Amino acid sequence: MVNDEGGEVNKNRSKLTGYDFYRSTLGSPRYVVAPMVDQSELAWRMLCRRYGAELCYSPMYHANLFATDPKYRKDALQTCSEDRPLIIQFCGNDAQQILEAALLAQDHCDAVDINLGCPQAIAKRGHYGSFLQDEWELLTEIVSTLHAKLSVPVTCKIRIFEDLEKTIRYAKMLEAAGCQLLTVHGRTREQKGPLTGVADWNYIKELRQNIKIPMIANGNILGLEDVHRCLEETGVDGVMSAEGNLHNPALFQGVSPPVWQMASEYLELVQLHPCPSSYIRGHLFKLFHHIMNIRQNSELRQFLATANQLVQFQTVVQQVQAKYEPFHKGEVPYELEEMAAGSEEEKLPLAPWLCQPYIRASPESHRQKIAEKVREAEDPNRAKRQYFDNAGNEISRKRMKKLRRRQRRPNKTEAQIHQRHERRLEYCSECANPMGSKCEFQLCRVCCKDRCYTNDRDCPGHGILIKSRRAKAKQFEEHNTGEQNHDVPKNPDSDPTIAAVEAQDPL
Repeated sequence: MVNDEGGEVNKNRSKLTGYDFYRSTLGSPRYVVAPMVDQSELAWRMLCRRYGAELCYSPMYHANLFATDPKYRKDALQTCSEDRPLIIQFCGNDAQQILEAALLAQDHCDAVDINLGCPQAIAKRGHYGSFLQDEWELLTEIVSTLHAKLSVPVTCKIRIFEDLEKTIRYAKMLEAAGCQLLTVHGRTREQKGPLTGVADWNYIKELRQNIKIPMIANGNILGLEDVHRCLEETGVDGVMSAEGNLHNPALFQGVSPPVWQMASEYLELVQLHPCPSSYIRGHLFKLFHHIMNIRQNSELRQFLATANQLVQFQTVVQQVQAKYEPFHKGEVPYELEEMAAGSEEEKLPLAPWLCQPYIRASPESHRQKIAEKVREAEDPNRAKRQYFDNAGNEISRKRMKKLRRRQRRPNKTEAQIHQRHERRLEYCSECANPMGSKCEFQLCRVCCKDRCYTNDRDCPGHGILIKSRRAKAKQFEEHNTGEQNHDVPKNPDSDPTIAAVEAQDPL
């Protein structure tokens, strides 16, 4: 999709850089909504803009899929004229691949961002995000390629190293390569999940003093007061919020509206800008986080967990509003409700029906709980945990988990479950295992694999391609052999053609 002609056109188009780009194109934003996978989609961005967000990022897109899969690109690239300024973020580890994706996106955004901060296991497997932070030559190539060939600026989002000096050199390297806006998450790659801890603003402050391009801070943002404190303490140009924004999309206005108000407005925007039901469910669970941890709301929580239609999500919002709005208006006095078992919620600063941040437990307390569980597991006198069904009969832990899964699917009747377990199966012609439904030989996978090895066959139904791989290996071997023969200089004494020519012409 990328050609030399398109690259030259983009290269020759003038574009603003640095603070000129930050002020003229972006409008000097201070309040920024982070790129969040499956969560910063168009409907959510429009809700955040309604409540004070001045710059939004798209979710992280996979550069390879975006460049090569039209369906993925169409589903991902949702925006509108009001959705500006907008920065589209990509992940990847190949400069040309990211460039192909960025060229397809540049006309729909104000800048392209490279994700160098994701610390999750999927980023490690895919070799992108923060797992590229030690490959400075590769990052220099990626940033400089995009800077040279895009018509919009390239930006980066990073995490810090333990070593402050290395972090400063890292930021300077990206700046020198062509990065025009740097977002710094004040946590290391290892600070994630229960070990998230507190972001270090001192690192961000030091970076601000050592680079010349605009800079955005990320981390520890739970409310508007944190935004202003971060701006003052670090000297950055803007502040980005992720999890705090998900719990309260009105964070940048410094207000805590009722959760049903935010949820209702979001669902109205979803009708205008549709998105997958998993995105909607995720947003409602974040907005209703504190309410859904109340024991009396367990059935509503289960209903939300299985909802997959807009009308079902609207029903959840209506039920939450019907229950808590009288308390909010002061028509009925509110008494504290019992939290669900296993909930780590402490006393909330606000009523549970108001948008407010979720405060994680400290890494120290998490390590302490893990140590306690280890000690309990090693205690020979510990009481064995028992599980019982609804009739009071003792069952195994595996059976208990199956029963709980059934309870999370209330639409399925016992008759349906029984019928599912008694469905008639066709069996392998060579053993007692069930036959693969798409197997060409009417065998199970194990027998099919043996058959393919023995008879040099393929079975697309099982995805076993023995014949094809052997043919490719043979073709590759013949190709290499041919190249070696071509490269080896011929011996005239052993080549009859050359010997005959030399016999006729002794010179």
